[in-house]
Amino acid sequence: MVFDLPPLRIALYFTLGIFSIILFCLSAARLHYTTHLPVGDPLNNGQNFYDPIVAEILVTTIMTVPWCIFIIFCIHKRSENRLVSTFRGELIGLAMLWLFWLLGAAIASSIWGDLSFCQQYEACRILTALVAFSWLGWLTITMILAVSLLFSLANKALLEPLHGRWDPRTSTYRDSRA
Repeated sequence: MVFDLPPLRIALYFTLGIFSIILFCLSAARLHYTTHLPVGDPLNNGQNFYDPIVAEILVTTIMTVPWCIFIIFCIHKRSENRLVSTFRGELIGLAMLWLFWLLGAAIASSIWGDLSFCQQYEACRILTALVAFSWLGWLTITMILAVSLLFSLANKALLEPLHGRWDPRTSTYRDSRA
C-alpha cells in the first residue's frame, strides 16, 4: 500500500478552512454582542466595547480561509504559479498563520480559560466555543506544518512545487526558473 500525501494535506487544509469559518462566525457573534450591548446588560456596566483578541482571531480567520482555498487549488490542480509555489513558500505562509493562531488561542485561553460557572448564558457558550475552535485550528495548522516540513525535508523538496507530485523532467516551474 502506497501512502499518498496530497489527499491528506487537502483533507487537513479543508478541516482548517472549516474551523476557520466556524471561528469567524463565533468571533463575529462575539463582536456584535459586545459592540451592541442590550440596555441593562451587566457586562462592562452596559457600555459597548470590543475584545482586541477577538478582532485578532477574526483577522486570522479572514487570512486563513483564502490561504486554504489557494493551497487546496494548488495541490489538486498541480498548479505551479509564481506567488507561492514551493514548499518553502508554503512553510513560510504556514509559519506566519501558525503564530497568529497560537497567539489568538493562547491569549483567549488566558482571558476566558474557565467559563464553566456561566454556561447558562449564550455569551459564555460562544466564548467557550471560540477558545475551543481556536485550539482546534492551531492543532490542525500544526499538523499541516509538520507534515509539509517532514515531507519536504525527507525528499529534499524545499524548492519543489508544493503540490508534492512533480516530475523534474516535466515540471513547468523548474523549466521557468532556468
